Amino acid sequence: MDLNSASTIVLRVLTQATSQDTAVLKPAEEQLKQWETQPGFYSVLLNIFTNHTLDVNVRWLAVLYFKNGIDRYWRRVAPHALSEEEKTTLRAGLITNFNEPVNQIATQISVLIAKVARVDCPRQWPELIPTLLESVKVQDDLRQHRALLTFYHVTKTLASKRLAADRKLFYDLASGIYSFACSLWNHHTDTFLQHVCTGDEAAATNSLERTLLSLKVLRKLTVHGFVEPHWSVEVMGFLHAVFERLKQFLECSRSIRAENICRDRLEKTIILFTKVLLDFLDQHPFSFTPLIQRSLEFAVSYVFTEAGEGIVFERFIVQCMNLIKMIVKNYAYKPSKNIEDSSPETLEAHKIKTAFFTYPTLMEICRRLVTHYFLLTKEELMMWEEDPEGFTVEETGGDSWKYSLRPCTEVLFIDIFHEYNQTLTPVLLEMVHSLPGSTNMEDTSAILIKDAVYNAVGLAAYELFDSVDFDQWFKNQLLAELQVSHNRYKPIRRRVIWLIGQWISVKFKSDLRPMLYEAIRNLLQDQDLVVNDFEFRTDQFLPYLESMFTLLFQLLQEVTQCDTKMHVLHVLSCVIERVNMQIRPYVGCLVQYLPLLWKQSEEHNMLRCAILTTLIHLVQGLGADSKNLYPFLLPVIQLSTDVSQPPHVYLLEDGLELWLVTLENSPCLTPELLRVFQNMSALLELSSENLKNCFKIINAYIFLSSSEFLQMYAADLCRSFCELLKDITTEGQVQVLKVVENVLKVNPVLGPQMFQPLLPSIFRGIIDGERYPVVMSTYLGIMGRVLLQNASFFSLLLSQMARELGQELDQILGNMIEMWVDRMDNITQPERRKLSALALLSLLPSLNSVIQDKFCGIISISVEGLHDVMTEDPETGTYKDCMLISHFEEPKVTEDEEPPTEQDKRKKMLALKDPVHTVSLQQFIYEKLKAQQELLGEQGFQALMETVDTEIVAQLQEFLQGF
Repeated sequence: MDLNSASTIVLRVLTQATSQDTAVLKPAEEQLKQWETQPGFYSVLLNIFTNHTLDVNVRWLAVLYFKNGIDRYWRRVAPHALSEEEKTTLRAGLITNFNEPVNQIATQISVLIAKVARVDCPRQWPELIPTLLESVKVQDDLRQHRALLTFYHVTKTLASKRLAADRKLFYDLASGIYSFACSLWNHHTDTFLQHVCTGDEAAATNSLERTLLSLKVLRKLTVHGFVEPHWSVEVMGFLHAVFERLKQFLECSRSIRAENICRDRLEKTIILFTKVLLDFLDQHPFSFTPLIQRSLEFAVSYVFTEAGEGIVFERFIVQCMNLIKMIVKNYAYKPSKNIEDSSPETLEAHKIKTAFFTYPTLMEICRRLVTHYFLLTKEELMMWEEDPEGFTVEETGGDSWKYSLRPCTEVLFIDIFHEYNQTLTPVLLEMVHSLPGSTNMEDTSAILIKDAVYNAVGLAAYELFDSVDFDQWFKNQLLAELQVSHNRYKPIRRRVIWLIGQWISVKFKSDLRPMLYEAIRNLLQDQDLVVNDFEFRTDQFLPYLESMFTLLFQLLQEVTQCDTKMHVLHVLSCVIERVNMQIRPYVGCLVQYLPLLWKQSEEHNMLRCAILTTLIHLVQGLGADSKNLYPFLLPVIQLSTDVSQPPHVYLLEDGLELWLVTLENSPCLTPELLRVFQNMSALLELSSENLKNCFKIINAYIFLSSSEFLQMYAADLCRSFCELLKDITTEGQVQVLKVVENVLKVNPVLGPQMFQPLLPSIFRGIIDGERYPVVMSTYLGIMGRVLLQNASFFSLLLSQMARELGQELDQILGNMIEMWVDRMDNITQPERRKLSALALLSLLPSLNSVIQDKFCGIISISVEGLHDVMTEDPETGTYKDCMLISHFEEPKVTEDEEPPTEQDKRKKMLALKDPVHTVSLQQFIYEKLKAQQELLGEQGFQALMETVDTEIVAQLQEFLQGF
């Protein structure tokens, strides 16, 4: 089929694919999908989207299919890759004309040319850059703009490549075209400024667009195109020119008002200038050193002096403050404590900084930050009145300081105060002392200044530790300010409670806390206030628990913003966590409300995370009574830990934590709780950082009800473990093996059969002398359980191993005992060491020559075990086994300790059946040796004992006195 007839068919199907009718749309999409791998399809698409007479929607779709095809089929190694011949034709076609009239399509074509360039430039496409350089010189406005747009996208893409060979190619490209890029930028910039002077808006807009694009190209070349840019005269010349141009553009902004069509583009260009400086500082701090002085002078003059009045706008102020912050905080500019260890470049930069930040400069910056930038604006105060909750949910987390003015000013203040705290502490304290004691409610500016100064004292709390007696300040002034109920004093009440929140972890006497709780309780009745969570001693807080909890719960119901609900839930969680079981009488209302809140928060995963955290603390506080929450709790766990459900991305970590504490506090296994475990096999396949919690959950099920749980899930678990052990870290391997060890501990009869597929590799690991001590220790723990508590199964396993390895049964047994004795030092836990002694002693009495041959090693291990577990009774002078537990005692819990969970009790009950805790090692050795003596007779037994080291025999006799 020739190209023209193919174009007709593809055009028809593309037209159908733009239809709103799904009956027409779906078959068309299917057909296009089939053509994706057909030779010639992309040549047809190129023909279609470069034909300006066709429908825009059809051309748009053709560009998108072409762009997606590059991602999938352009690389040589891709399945169904395009032929080299077709790619050559396509490359030539893409840069024949830069005359696309539709902006959106022009951008897409530029992006797809850049995608091809990422793979092919310069080796397979050497003509791309020369063609672009020629095309940006043409006089035709449209062609010039489209070529410049493509030039930018290609530069941006090539700059993002990170392999060493690609970086080298980009360095070569940058040095080759940098001079041209600078002259291009200068030309368009001068043209724009001329058009502004003559008042030609349309021409100014055109040239400004080109200025912006050429500056974007230069930004990429400057930041990523040179290894040591300070050696390039052109690069440093451009960066110095940035300051001159910035001044010109800022002055220009005086005459270009908000309604002017240029205004938005002009602000974008000014911001781009600052981004050039910020990116260069970030990537090349030492190359930036010659620019430090000029950058600081420029930023400080526009942001902290009258020079910026009437010119600066919010985003520009933010960028300037970030520039100052990055210079102040830059680690490359901080000398080591030992000056000799610092590089000359660091010392030079530090010297420039120190010379600039004189006392008058720092004082002016500090004062302007606090008394100008920290002040609440009219808009903020109005928002406070109209939507107090929305006002308190400020975006102050993460990287908001990079984009928003208030967080930016606060972060700059913190960094400058930290760096120059000795200079600035007296300045800030003087500002505090100059505040009037009582405030006139009609004097709004005095209230706002006080709010700003208190904000500064809170932000600098750690730096002011030695300079402010906060306890006295709290008692003498702040507490009284919390009690001022006038409506206009709301900002101060809020600020004071925030200020205390900042200082409470720095310096606040605990005996002042009851006064604080009293104040908070009163404030909670005022819904305009933000609630802060405080560290507290439970005994001091208990008198306020009921009223506080009730007020917090009311607040939780009344607030509507997601962030506020999360914050209140966080405080509730903290309260529940601190008072633990003493919360039980008050949580009924919360338990009833949480299911409703969970339902309402379907679209808000972060709020659901907060609910999960609250539930975790609630379950811990309720203990066994948490069983009453199961109708709500278990579906929540089910959803949060189901990897087939999209919300698991946000909820999984907290969901697993909740699942675990639910099991730990569960009094018994319910069918619903057992059913949730169906989520586990998919979680184990993920092999993520959550594996540790997954193993804890599996262990919790084993302790809760091993027989029911294992009958239903042992086969699946065993399969999952076999897969996991093929590719897992040593730590992960130990976690898997510990689960198997717990199964054998809880169910010694059925356990070995259920996990039989894992045991041969464990046996093999022992006789091969596994090199990781922690893994070997776990292997011996598992084999010790099988040998001691299921001897018949151990015999079957021994026979299986003899067949698999083609060796005699006795030979394998001998190898295992020998390795066990040799690697006993790998075992550090006293329980496992005693278990090893019991397990090897269980082979006695025996006439087997191999066991008699290893008798010396068995006795050595047994005496080592006695040293581990025997303690001397100072009154009687006799020894007793300290690991023996005869009955279950409820431990006495002090106030600082958490009460035992249901799982803790189950583990104690399990210990009552465990030979390690029920069999006296001393008694066991005595009985086994006596039986061996009876079997061999006195003479034979003496001959056997003579194989043991005399020192060990002497120690053994001392331990066995009285038998």
